[in-house]
Amino acid sequence: MNRIDKENYYLDIAETVLERSTCLRRCYGAIIVKHDEIIATGYNGAPRGRANCVDLGRCIREELQVPSGQRYELCRSVHAEANAIISAARRDMVGSTLYLVGRNAQTGELLYDATSCSMCRRQIINAGIQSVVIRRGQTEFEVIPVTDWVQEDDSLFD
Repeated sequence: MNRIDKENYYLDIAETVLERSTCLRRCYGAIIVKHDEIIATGYNGAPRGRANCVDLGRCIREELQVPSGQRYELCRSVHAEANAIISAARRDMVGSTLYLVGRNAQTGELLYDATSCSMCRRQIINAGIQSVVIRRGQTEFEVIPVTDWVQEDDSLFD
């Protein structure tokens, strides 16, 4: 039996977390790990106490045909990364790793181009998270040093 590497072990856990997602478009799962301990988990869904899109049976961004990656302010969901960050203390997140997996809600297909939006990137930076590992295939992944996101300041326009 071949033993699974740590990155895929944690990505598999994040993939299980995404099964709690309530989005009709994209399902994301995130976990924050430090010193081989899971600090927090998060999936995308409406704020506590509010109706989820799956319960309402509608997505306003779908109805308005908003392209993926745009007009997040219309979305009912709190993103998986944000929900994980909300669930942890900053002192526990400094130097940690966030693992992220996404799937298409309708087809269940893995999102090979999954990434954190600009708002989640800002939260990840401020949380003190050191790196983000994103699933790119069944066993393939990309490790992104958060310092790259600090350097590539996407909030500045030329």
